[in-house]
Amino acid sequence: MRGTKPLAAMLVAVVAAFSSIGAARAAETVVTLESGVAGTLSLPDGVAKAPVVLMLHGFAGSRDEVASMYKREAEALAANGIASLRIDFRGFGESDGSAEDLTVDSQLADATSALAYLKANDHVDPARLGVLGFSLGGGIAILTAEQNPALVKSLVTWSSVGDFHKDMVGDVGQKTFDKAAKAGVAVIDFGNHQLVLKKDFFDSLDKFQLAPAIARYHGAYLAIAGSDDFSAAYVEPFVASAPASPKEALVLPGENHIYHALSFFRSGVEPVIAKTADWFAKTL
Repeated sequence: MRGTKPLAAMLVAVVAAFSSIGAARAAETVVTLESGVAGTLSLPDGVAKAPVVLMLHGFAGSRDEVASMYKREAEALAANGIASLRIDFRGFGESDGSAEDLTVDSQLADATSALAYLKANDHVDPARLGVLGFSLGGGIAILTAEQNPALVKSLVTWSSVGDFHKDMVGDVGQKTFDKAAKAGVAVIDFGNHQLVLKKDFFDSLDKFQLAPAIARYHGAYLAIAGSDDFSAAYVEPFVASAPASPKEALVLPGENHIYHALSFFRSGVEPVIAKTADWFAKTL
């Protein structure tokens, strides 16, 4: 079967990586940035001036991410001597602000604020800084890396959007866009909760183009997606167009947007976490 051997090899690596995570120690501290953004700073024990990864969550998510994917990634990074800061964008999780004010611009500003915090933090090495983004946060991560070339040394995206407007239409439907244009707001129903978004959010999706942004990024770049997810269509073209070095495209056979992270029987997120930790260990 296509992809069986690489995936099997990755699973072997996962066992080794996660056996070490259990023994790893990291001090986690909840921090609040000047912008009102809340985050969790994870510092590996015994490492002075550790390399650090900024972690940006997906649409309407929060800093630990679905099935605690980001918290688990922070543990894997700590096992490799790497610090991390996972943040809640304003209006989500424990951060200040209202979700109604969400725009691509506001999330990019939050990421930039987090970079400034890390740059001034005495416990991390800003010369060895990486960014990880999931889904919509992957697009924000690409923009953050492209706009801060002297600071962002390595970039990893999970299931990243490749076209803000097109991919959001695919997620919430054109009728939602039309309603926001007509009424000034639109309500997105997630089943267990609703998210009210202003027209400004939908307008902001057209202000930033991700394909040209990744084509201007020169640091290390790893793009990961599941073959059964819309994001898989962007992985190889984006990596091919990037002048990044090193760079790698990884499409996992049969995986969905969240790598079956909520499945008890066939979660594929562990290889993603292990691969990401290994990538940052090699590139930071």
